[in-house]
Amino acid sequence: MVNASSHYLRITEDQVKSSLDPKLVVTALEDGFRRQYQQTVIAPARSHFNVPGSVFLTMPCFDSSIPALGMKLVSIGRRTRQTEHVQADFVLFHPEDRRMLAVIEANYLTDLRTAAVSTIATKLLARSNSRSLGVFGTGRQAEAHIVVLARLLNLQIVRCCGSALSKSQHFAERIYSEYGIKVEPANPGECARNSDIVCTCTTSDTPVFNASAISPGTHLNLIGAFQANAQEVEADTIKQSRLFVETFEGALSEAGDIIAPLASGIITTDHIIADLHQLLSGQKQGRQFQDEITIFKSVGYAYEDLILANLVYQMHSSKRTAASEA
Repeated sequence: MVNASSHYLRITEDQVKSSLDPKLVVTALEDGFRRQYQQTVIAPARSHFNVPGSVFLTMPCFDSSIPALGMKLVSIGRRTRQTEHVQADFVLFHPEDRRMLAVIEANYLTDLRTAAVSTIATKLLARSNSRSLGVFGTGRQAEAHIVVLARLLNLQIVRCCGSALSKSQHFAERIYSEYGIKVEPANPGECARNSDIVCTCTTSDTPVFNASAISPGTHLNLIGAFQANAQEVEADTIKQSRLFVETFEGALSEAGDIIAPLASGIITTDHIIADLHQLLSGQKQGRQFQDEITIFKSVGYAYEDLILANLVYQMHSSKRTAASEA
């Protein structure tokens, strides 16, 4: 139950980081998606609009079962001294009287929830003997995916591929320095071909590797492209895979990796086997054979942000209550 408060909390990135353990986040999101959340959640389609120099996104959500109400606000533009390339904040409201409960800096929250969803999909879809991870990209999402997947899935080999070898090398050095995770810089073909699990975490509008580079048995998490005109993988990669999605609505309205091959007739909507709820609840089967290629496509879903924002708020609200009573 969300607690009412006369003064809203401001929760910083550092406070979010200290609150959200990756294992806790994976469990919270698994619980959220496993239940019949569609019966209690209202999450209007994410809005996109351009402002000078950036794209602005709004992601509202209400869940009557928690209950909780809030909205994530995201801007994507050039990096400044004050803001990242992607800047996110979450505003949490009291669901009954609509008072603002908290403003939560949500960059790390977004990174972690996305990597956690990819981890859940990987647990459900990748081969059980998967030991190597290949990540395309050198930004925040690439970092989060390496840290979360490598640790929670006990992976032994991690590769990265950025837009230039120098970027990959610098990124690998930083990941090892900060987290103690050894990362091997690789070219696109090596990163795709030699990895049991592949995660695309780029801002590229065009495919980052050739479909022929994917080996039988590979599992892919596609998370970078969230606009209908952007594709991180070739249509043939989608065609040759068993395809799963975060939500059907998001995939069919925002995922260029799926929308483009649908529009050209390379696949039909029947090619999408299941969403995350159907997988977690056991309604649909994931991987069937060791040598098949599986893909999980996500574009981000406001329900995930609401679950974690409410979790962070509950922790800090309890601390403030305890301090005031001391």
